[in-house]
This record gives sequence, structure tokens and C-alpha cells, in this order.
Amino acid sequence: MKAKIIALAVAIGLAATPAAQAAPPPTIDDYLSGALESTGLPGFSVVVTKGDQVVHAAGYGHDSAGRPMTADTPMRIASLSKSFTAMAVMTLVDAGRIALDRPVAEQLPGFSMADPRAEQVTVRQLLNQTSGFSDTTIDINALEDAGSLADYTARLSTGSLAADPGTHWEYCNVNYDLAGRLVEVVSGQPFGDYLRQHVFGPLGMRTSATREEQVRPADGYVSLFGAWIPRAEMPGFHDDSGGGGVITTAADMGKWLVSQNGAGQQLVSPDSLRLMHSPSAVSDYGMGWGVEQPEDGPEMLVHSGNLFTYNAVQAIVPETGYGFAVMTNGASLHESSYEILTGLVALSEGRTPADPGGGRQQTELLLGAILLVAVGFGALGAVRSRRWAAKRAGTPAWRIGLRMVPALVPIAVFAAYPDLISFISNGRTVTWAQLTYFPLPLTVTLLVAALAGASTVAFRLARLRSARAAHLGRR
Repeated sequence: MKAKIIALAVAIGLAATPAAQAAPPPTIDDYLSGALESTGLPGFSVVVTKGDQVVHAAGYGHDSAGRPMTADTPMRIASLSKSFTAMAVMTLVDAGRIALDRPVAEQLPGFSMADPRAEQVTVRQLLNQTSGFSDTTIDINALEDAGSLADYTARLSTGSLAADPGTHWEYCNVNYDLAGRLVEVVSGQPFGDYLRQHVFGPLGMRTSATREEQVRPADGYVSLFGAWIPRAEMPGFHDDSGGGGVITTAADMGKWLVSQNGAGQQLVSPDSLRLMHSPSAVSDYGMGWGVEQPEDGPEMLVHSGNLFTYNAVQAIVPETGYGFAVMTNGASLHESSYEILTGLVALSEGRTPADPGGGRQQTELLLGAILLVAVGFGALGAVRSRRWAAKRAGTPAWRIGLRMVPALVPIAVFAAYPDLISFISNGRTVTWAQLTYFPLPLTVTLLVAALAGASTVAFRLARLRSARAAHLGRR
């Protein structure tokens, strides 16, 4: 009775608490410190800007060398690079040296493809990703071995388009790597040098580059059943890549976001900046920015970037003047950077954000449970194989084959694994090496399931052979 009275009193007291006394939203630093814990990420760096001011720039966690993350920690930003490449192109458009609506082939000697429609692709269509380029019709793996943007462009000669230029939007890195080569040819400078002189330099981004020898980030991490494992980034075409080669810091990104919101140092005319932020007639993608319209807030321009050991996302809200960037040094099946960013947006609007994270842990816990079940079935299949074979010593081979199908399914799935992921990824070529990075928990789970199935089949066949020999001997 006493306990019930106390509980009733507590309930009445809580009900009588004025709504105005509800806990206020956390500070940015408190929110991000909590995000580090709830996501379980090894580290990330963040910057928030408003107007021409940096509101918050800091790092949380550590890098793979054990150093604390700071606002000056070099980070790979992957496809956020596309907005920088678009800016480089637009500086040359403003200077009258690149024509947006003329074909790329007319302005870029050395560019040709097997598909004659490629001759009509314009610079605008490259930046809007409406060129018709597709991972399904271009040998992307061959491009990854290119030694330069010139070599990269030459390797496009055997490719074709998936759609007529200007009629279909499809995300393809080739658009922006080709745009980077265009900048090189028109300016007469290596792409990275042009960015440093005409984009990074004027904005004061002193720790930004497109080559590791100029700015070297630490190795990132991949996640395996809750453990973060340091890994060097997957080899590929990174240096001077217009689609994903930029390495930068939160402090430098603050200067970039300020400029993108139309404040501080400007690199192009207001009309050109507006054009980069405007969707095309085909999709809601502008030039290096995606245009989002949240139901409960103003328009937001966003772009994410994903590598095999790093992830990043940036956003600006032109109506409020806010800018955000979140860069993480870990990659997994569940990506947390966008969740962290949406929490920062909520804070900027005076709302209390939800705790980010948990998705990685839940996903990998589920996969771990499936792995253990597979191990259990494999062990059970081996233990029961003698009894299984004894019952089927005289059974026709075709019926035995049918009985083997459930054990063979995991083997077939694992064998087709790269092709299945390629299908899910809109036809993008997927290699076994890539599947040992951020999809590692899924890869290991499927491998163990396949091995369990294979061991079950092997034990059954061995026992069946012995059982049949004994059966024939008795006859």
C-alpha cells in the first residue's frame, strides 16, 4: 500500500510540472559528445556555420593512430568533392572559358566514346548528372586503375551511354571526373593545382588538397560485429579525382559552407551560385548538390559522400544561413553521418534532436545471430550425417539431390554475392575485395553460412557412401 501511495504521489507531481520546465535542447557540444557514444563511431569531425560565422568546429573520438580528432584533422570527404569540382568549372564559365551548353567533346580534345550520342553531352549535363553516363555501360573497374585524369578520359573510349543526354538522371562519378579533366585542359593546370589556386586558396582552405602527399589522412576503419578495424582505403582512382578526391578538415569546410551560403568570400557570380544550387529539369540534383524539401522545414541543399573507410555529408539551408558538415573516419553497413547532421539541423531550429545511432549495432547483432545459427546448423548437420545417410542408403540419387538443396542454397548465395550486390547497386561493378570493407559483417556471415552448408553436404555424402557400401554388402 505504501509503495502504491508513493507511486501515485510521484505521478501527480510529474503531471503538475509545468510544460515550460521541460529540458531545453542540448548544446551542440553535448549533442555531439552523446552522438559519439550512441553511434559507437571511432571518430568524427563537425562544423556548423551561420551567415559568415563558424558557430562550432570540433572533433570527437580518435583516428586510427590513436590521436584525438580535432577540427584540423584531415578527412576524406568522397563525393562532397563534386561540389568543389562544380565550383571549379563555374569559375571558368564565369571567365568565359567554358560554355555550359556546348558539347564537352568540342571543348575537351581526347574525349570520345563508342556511342555517338556522347558527342552531344554538354558541360551542364555533366554537372547535373544527366549526361547518360552509367556504371552499367562503362567499365568502371578499368577506370579505377587510371594514372591521371588524361588516362581516365582516354579509357572512356569503349564506353556507351545508358540514355540520351539530358533525358535521364543517373548518379555516375564519370561525370565529375570528366569535368575535372575539362578544368585541367581549359586552365592548363593540373586539376588539384587549379582547385588550390582558385577555390581552396581564395577561401583560406589551407589544409585541403586532392593528393595524399599534400594532405595525408590517417587510415579509416571498418566495422566487424561491433569492433572497429583500421584499414587503408580501398585502392582506386583518388588523386585529383573530380568525383571524390578532396581531403579537407572541419575548419576548412566551415569556410566553404560560409561561401556556399552567399556570405564571405565569393568565387563566382550570384547567378552562377544560384545555378549550382538549382535542380535540373530532369531531377532534384543541381551541380554537386541535391535539393531537399523537408516537410517541416525550409529547403536544404545536401550532398553525401561514401568511401570504403570514410563517410561525409554536407548541407546548407539558404533561408536560415546555416551550414553543416559531418565527416566520419569509419564505414559500416549502417551510415551515421546523415543522422548526426539531421540532429544538428534540429538544434539550429530550436528542436531537441533524436539520439543518432544504434543502427550499426542492431544490424551487426542480427548478422552475428544469423552467423551463430549457421554454425549451429553446420555442426548439427555433421553430427546427424550418419543417421541421415543410414535412412537414405537405398534412396534414388535424384531424391537425395533434392534433400541436399537447403544445404546448397547458402553456397549458391555466396557464389552470387557480388552479382547480387551489383544488382542492388543499379548495376555498379562489385568486386570481392570491396566486399571485405564496409560490408564485412555481411560477407563473413554469408561465408560462414556457405561453409556450414558445404560441410553438411560433405559429411552427408561421405556417410552416404559408407552406408551404401554397407547396404550392398548386406545384400
